[in-house]
Amino acid sequence: MMKMVMKMNPSRLFSAATLRFSRSFVTMAPVMGGGVRGASLYKRLSALAYNGATVEDTMNKFVNDGNFATKFEIDSCIKELRKYGQYPLALAVMEWMMYKSGIGFAPTDIAKYLDLTAKVKGISAAEYYFSGLLPAEIHKSTYGALLNCYCKEKLADKAHALFEEMNKMGIVSSIAFNNIMTLYMKLHQPEKVPGLIQEMKNRNMPLDMFSYIIWMDSYSSLSDVESVERVFEEVKLNYGEQKYDWTILSNLASAYVNAGLNEKAELALRELEKKILNMKRLDRRPLHYLLNLYAETSNLAEVHRIWAGMKSAFKVTTNISTLHMLKALAKLDDVNGLKSIFEEWESTCPSYDERLAKTAIVLYLKHGMVEEAGRVFEQVVKRCKGPYYRYWEMLMSYYLEKHEIDTALGCLKAAISEVENNEWYPTPEDVSRFMEHFKKDGDVNSAEMFCEMLKKLKPLDHVAYKLLLEIYVAASKIAPEMRRRIMDDGVEISSELEDLLRKVLP
Repeated sequence: MMKMVMKMNPSRLFSAATLRFSRSFVTMAPVMGGGVRGASLYKRLSALAYNGATVEDTMNKFVNDGNFATKFEIDSCIKELRKYGQYPLALAVMEWMMYKSGIGFAPTDIAKYLDLTAKVKGISAAEYYFSGLLPAEIHKSTYGALLNCYCKEKLADKAHALFEEMNKMGIVSSIAFNNIMTLYMKLHQPEKVPGLIQEMKNRNMPLDMFSYIIWMDSYSSLSDVESVERVFEEVKLNYGEQKYDWTILSNLASAYVNAGLNEKAELALRELEKKILNMKRLDRRPLHYLLNLYAETSNLAEVHRIWAGMKSAFKVTTNISTLHMLKALAKLDDVNGLKSIFEEWESTCPSYDERLAKTAIVLYLKHGMVEEAGRVFEQVVKRCKGPYYRYWEMLMSYYLEKHEIDTALGCLKAAISEVENNEWYPTPEDVSRFMEHFKKDGDVNSAEMFCEMLKKLKPLDHVAYKLLLEIYVAASKIAPEMRRRIMDDGVEISSELEDLLRKVLP
């Protein structure tokens, strides 16, 4: 990669509204359960995602240093790790708690462990764990956790069977209904949600905030904004103007955005911001939604205003917050704003997060800023473990679009060298673009070289052979061994391939 020259963009100036926003948030300090000692333990655990140490060694050292890890502190750490998607770490902490700490598992702990097992090891491992539980360890929360796993994996038959079993046992709750409704949304069957809501009402079962959110989402998916508004009015009636959750307003704004009603969306976002300012404890998550939704309304000024307020309100700007901001700017195609924020983050971040680098590279390449993209890639190689095939893929696609085929082939070769277990393959679109170029030039030799590269990843499929044969036909070349090659790779010779073979066989 070439050495890149970094050019910092001038800082953006914001209105006085930014200062008011910041002052409102500075008065509220974010708190983590477990106090200073709990925060210290979480800091050690969260760093494991980047430093390669193990949870067991970290926990043992924490205890050996004279600390006593209470269940409350450990639970707080697990909650935070789950919140930020660090599921393998959270599972490892629970396993340490189970086998090393002497702390007993409550039914809710068993449910959390089952959920994390499904996320990290797969649904089969979660089912195996569930089947090995003693009768005294099985609780409605355990059933609920397994149901949630089935619904997340879109295993409709298993989810419905378990739901019916829970129903017969009399342990169906609002959460179980929410899981089934979420399943219907995942299966693109939003029309089934209102019926379940009505069943909950018929059973005098209370609708929680998540029930209302799914109900609103179902109507939004059906492009029924009036019904979304009707549900919102029911929420206000049942909970009062001040007591409903911020996520309700977020979903209302999202429904307006999906319907193209940006003016209504921005009114809802202003109300959402007021609700966030009135929260007892500051949380970054609603601010992330605010950033994303303002980006959806194409309001760049508001995106920058919210970001400035967040930076003033929090002593530390987390990687996840910066990622949300970069994605918002990428959505709005603000490459200069993204470059400024990314370079500021890159120069100060204690842990290098590849997700931010990928977001920057994608937008840089979109704007033809290949040197900037290359500089970021250099930093990724220096500061992160491989493999790096996804980065080479991005560069390959860029050079394909620019019709720089030799450079694109070089990127493909580099990507293939990073693949160990067939975990990556070029997209069908990129394969077609390579082949179309060879076809246009009648370049059989380059096409064959390209196919040899692909075969290092897996045997050629029907589509690849079809494209290769078309190149031979376009170049008026014969391929005496082509039928045998196709059969050796286990590809069925369709009528389409047969027609092409007749044109290239001697």
